[in-house]
Amino acid sequence: MQYTLIDLDSPNFSKLYLFKNTTVLGKIHQTIDWDSLEKLLPYRTTIVGAPSWLPSRGLFALMFLKHHTGLSDEKLLEQFHTNWAIQMFCGTLLADNERIKDNAFVSRVRSYLGAHLDLNLFQSVMINSWKAEIPDKNILLMDATCYEVYLRIPTHVKLLWEACTWLWEKQIPVLCTSNKIKLPRSKFKDQKIKQLTYSKLRKKIHRKTYSRKRSLLKLLHKGILTLNELLEKVKSKGFSEKDVGVFQTIKVVYEQQKKLFEIPVVKVSNQIVSIFKPYIRPIVRGKENKPVEYGIKAHINQVGGINIIEHASYNAFNECKRLKESVIRHETMIGECTHVAADGIYPTNENRTFLREQRIQHNFCRKGRGKDDKATKQMKGILNKERSTRLEGSFGTEKEHYLLRKIKARNQKTELVWLFFGVYTANAVRITNRRQEHSQQVQKIAT
Repeated sequence: MQYTLIDLDSPNFSKLYLFKNTTVLGKIHQTIDWDSLEKLLPYRTTIVGAPSWLPSRGLFALMFLKHHTGLSDEKLLEQFHTNWAIQMFCGTLLADNERIKDNAFVSRVRSYLGAHLDLNLFQSVMINSWKAEIPDKNILLMDATCYEVYLRIPTHVKLLWEACTWLWEKQIPVLCTSNKIKLPRSKFKDQKIKQLTYSKLRKKIHRKTYSRKRSLLKLLHKGILTLNELLEKVKSKGFSEKDVGVFQTIKVVYEQQKKLFEIPVVKVSNQIVSIFKPYIRPIVRGKENKPVEYGIKAHINQVGGINIIEHASYNAFNECKRLKESVIRHETMIGECTHVAADGIYPTNENRTFLREQRIQHNFCRKGRGKDDKATKQMKGILNKERSTRLEGSFGTEKEHYLLRKIKARNQKTELVWLFFGVYTANAVRITNRRQEHSQQVQKIAT
């Protein structure tokens, strides 16, 4: 295995020339400041036990490739073995007899970046390297969207059954068998048959659902008490830290679901929708086809067609309160802001006052009597069109073409890595396209 930079006398120099000048990956590669990205990671020789097949820049490159190609982790690794352009994008060339045998290698790289990479610094490095190429730096567009995670459709019955299955099928029998303890009596087998019958119903009427919830709450309560007794007997032998976390989550789920069962109209704060991803919250978006979404709500700033993640959270937040922070962040990262465009939720009195004090023009509807002059109307029309087409269109592009429709990472840190690299892969492609258009225009002028 050898790393590139490749000398002019190297037999691989022709490959490097072809990679940079004739491949799409080579052109994208030239838009990224790899030296600055390398400094964001600590020195390492292994990645969670896996051999260090790639240099530090190769770890970033592999994530860019993941979202640019849209391949699964396994298929991306297959392409890495057979495509020398992909290898050169990652800063390495495998020998003919070399092969990465770890099928989870891509996942391990993502986990390593989730544990060691500061995503805000990563974002700053990327924007700083493109700052000179961003047009209309004084115009700030903003909006919020939700990037959903890969999660089964959450219902109260499914959540309760998921918790019961984990207790009565995965934990209690294993602990009893390993410690030679008699398996306690339960109605889990009977409830499993009833759950299967319920799940096959085409129309789940209220009476059937109510009966299922009541039975599952009783079974779950007994399971929690039984597992507590077993853990005291065996002194938690064979019970991992991960299992402890899931068990604590199940206890919270039981309390929340019991409260919702007894008082259906009550609102439960920090409601859990998955025992394995307790950090995910329902985010009410109010859309006609999807009123509630489950994932990461992100507040996006766009400058010159380049998206910047201003704020990302698993909890719902009111995006109109992020306007002041967005303007300040824009002035810090990009420069002076003279125009702001946002949708109808942003024009609060507080935001209007702030923009007026900063002498920033906006696309908000005029308050009170009177009409805008012709120039102001034209300016607001242009800002509205930019926000509704370019900004909102970029959300669809990222979700359809850069694996952000459903984030399929397994934990909170890797999901955020998935989100940031998806957004910045799309940004890198936009910068590449602009450079190609500019070079074509220069050629036309020259000819």
